[in-house]
Amino acid sequence: MSQQLLRVKDLQVEFKSGSITNKAVNGVSFDLDANESIGIVGESGSGKSVTATSILRLIPNPPGKITGGDIYFKGNNLLEMSNNDIRKVRGNEISMIFQDPSTSLNPVFKVGNQLMESIRTHQNVSKKEAKKKAIEMLELVGIPAPEKRMNMYPHEFSGGMRQRVMIAIALSCNPELLIADEPTTALDVTVQAQILNLMKDLQARLQMSIIMITHDLGVVWETCDKMIVMYAGRVVESGEVKAIYQNPLHPYTWGLLDSQITESQESTEALSAIPGSPPDLSYEIKGCPFADRCPYAQAICYETTPELAEPYQGHAVACHFQTTEQQLERREDAYVDGSTSRS
Repeated sequence: MSQQLLRVKDLQVEFKSGSITNKAVNGVSFDLDANESIGIVGESGSGKSVTATSILRLIPNPPGKITGGDIYFKGNNLLEMSNNDIRKVRGNEISMIFQDPSTSLNPVFKVGNQLMESIRTHQNVSKKEAKKKAIEMLELVGIPAPEKRMNMYPHEFSGGMRQRVMIAIALSCNPELLIADEPTTALDVTVQAQILNLMKDLQARLQMSIIMITHDLGVVWETCDKMIVMYAGRVVESGEVKAIYQNPLHPYTWGLLDSQITESQESTEALSAIPGSPPDLSYEIKGCPFADRCPYAQAICYETTPELAEPYQGHAVACHFQTTEQQLERREDAYVDGSTSRS
């Protein structure tokens, strides 16, 4: 039986600007076991990255604030730790790869110096030992001639190589949990595949857990064991990746899946698209937050917020019409937008 590594329970995060309060994360809960990977998917603004940065307490305050919930890591509540204690967790036990490596690496320092700084900050080692470890990490992530690359600046690396450097920095202290916030967004598809394969290989070799933040369901399918689908700061569906792909339950998940480009699509075939935009989270949302964009919405959807429940064991959904007693009938043309086509 796997050991639980992380538990996020009823997490709530707000951002304030003057008199306006934006509820970016509203009651998010999920569990992650040791050596397990989970994908968090959803459109921009759904709360994915805020959820991830909350785990390391990196929410800027002000304007942001974690207003409720608990985050347990190996049984300890990270939200109750002192600033000194949480700094010992960051980098050592939980590491994070941010979206854009070109902005995460300091352009005026050599790559080797930045990697060594991370190692010496979190580990009690000499400069010589840190340099040796840095070279080993660059070699581990597949960077050729690591001794030479240590003396190069970030601009001398390709986008894919910079992302490998960021992975090396994140793994330099052997963390038990790696949070990857859209690690392939700025890369072309060939390099994306290389980075994802590298992360899967390193996970198996280093026996660590991964939280993958992405808007790309294909990335989740390739790399994750479980997934949660977020919308408007809430979890609307969660479960094992295979279960959700084989039997997605929430209309929003259907829309995300229908919006993917597949190999079987003709070049002139209309693309599916979810109509409208996510709601403004600075206003109180009555009912289901997806109701205004949902082709299956009925009167109750605008009045009552659906609770996250499990119609199938281990597979949860927040929808009034997806229960053990009743199921919606999925329409293949529900999200077809005839005005949008590939050229």
